[in-house]
Amino acid sequence: MEQSIKKTNRPPYGVISILMIGAFISFLNNTLMNVALPSIMRDLNVGPSTVQWLTTGFMLVSGILIPTTAYLIQKYSVRHLFLVAIGMFTVGTILSGIAPTFSVLLAGRLLQAAGTAVLSPLLMNVMLVSFPIEKRGSVMGIFGLILMFAPAIGPTLSGWIVEHYNWRMLFYFVAPIAILVFLIGFFLLKDKKDKVEMKLDVVSLILSSLGFGGILYGFSSAGNAGWDSPIVYGTIIIGLICLTTFILRQFKSEEPLLNFNVYQYPMFVLSSVISMVVNMALFSGMILLPIYVQDIRGISPMDAGLLMLPGAILMAFMSPLTGRLFDKFGGRALAITGLTITVVTTFAFSQLRLDTPYMYLLLIYSVRSIGMSMVFMPVSTNGLNQLPRSLYPHGTAMNNTLNQVAGAIGTALMVTIMTTYSASRAKELGATVMQNLTAQPSEAALAQIQEQVMTQATLDGINFSFLFATGISFVALVLAFFIKRATPMEEKPAKVNVVKKVATGH
Repeated sequence: MEQSIKKTNRPPYGVISILMIGAFISFLNNTLMNVALPSIMRDLNVGPSTVQWLTTGFMLVSGILIPTTAYLIQKYSVRHLFLVAIGMFTVGTILSGIAPTFSVLLAGRLLQAAGTAVLSPLLMNVMLVSFPIEKRGSVMGIFGLILMFAPAIGPTLSGWIVEHYNWRMLFYFVAPIAILVFLIGFFLLKDKKDKVEMKLDVVSLILSSLGFGGILYGFSSAGNAGWDSPIVYGTIIIGLICLTTFILRQFKSEEPLLNFNVYQYPMFVLSSVISMVVNMALFSGMILLPIYVQDIRGISPMDAGLLMLPGAILMAFMSPLTGRLFDKFGGRALAITGLTITVVTTFAFSQLRLDTPYMYLLLIYSVRSIGMSMVFMPVSTNGLNQLPRSLYPHGTAMNNTLNQVAGAIGTALMVTIMTTYSASRAKELGATVMQNLTAQPSEAALAQIQEQVMTQATLDGINFSFLFATGISFVALVLAFFIKRATPMEEKPAKVNVVKKVATGH
């Protein structure tokens, strides 16, 4: 991969620009769907549990395929991978737009997911091998702008399109752009790659798919089905068993599908842990705040999206700035500052009331987003900087996979904590109210009392979940003090190869 894109000392800006456009439309597409789900349910006559597969299925395919990207990046050229990935994404987009039935729409979404899973690790790997370590922060900041700006405008754009047009317009809007990007890549990407003799370990691929897929599906289903559902704990247990077997197999393999030797490098380990914790905290805001503003406060979905839009845009446009600051000061100062802001603002969200002003919510969410923008890319880049070049594909694949897992776990935890605590509070509040009544209330009054109790209990559950998110954010803050500026390490020989050389006398 390195030889295929680095013919001169000048970074391949054209290649990177094409990859960034492709990544942008794939990220944008991923955030367009949620707002459209109710319209799709009505149009295709499916229920909530069925339509949810449009997002769950997308996440599962991404989680299953991302671990294979390390192998793909090492074996194939940038041109080959990009055209196949954006081609699958384009076909999936067109298929989804014209889908006559839900099954066809789902097939299109899964094709989109397959393409998206390759684009992000491919782009990140190209940037790592193309730029010297002292300039990586700036270029990763630009990547962060792409990564975060697309989700920032996605829900609002989707809401406007669905409000004025049919949900199919979401795909008709993306399809021409995807076709144009494919054509640009076809004519302008000219890199070649020497033939690489690598065999795909099919057993590892199956174990990886069952491991990561089982964990992702189990945790993402917990919010709806409950932790006592056999589907939830069954898939998580199967996933953990397969994942453990997969990891043990990788340590014994000469050409691992996903090289866990990246965890021999302490800054990469630290960056992975902090990124996962912050991802879990991020989902607390993305999941809990819309529930609060819509279900408790009765604010419209469009206004709920607008509430989160300034913060998302700030997070996006802060990325290039934090990238330059990273190059100058390193990741430690940025991570400590950003996580301090995250802890304080997350705690502020744990003090919500039934009448908390809209502008206060907007301000706190925006400041929280600025804090998080100072953490993600700097911490991730610092960890990747310590890896030898041969491990870049495995490091980027590992980071993307763990972020998927952390997102699923974070969502499930926040929803579970909220619902469990709310149920407990509802019983307490209900018992207290009934004890204080001096007379038997009418049915209408009783119904009103129950509604007020449930509203307050739900609010208490949301506050408790944000308090939990504050705690895990504080854990990340403590870990940030151990960050050191990373420099590329020399390749560490795999233990299995040393043993084999001794055994064979070579």
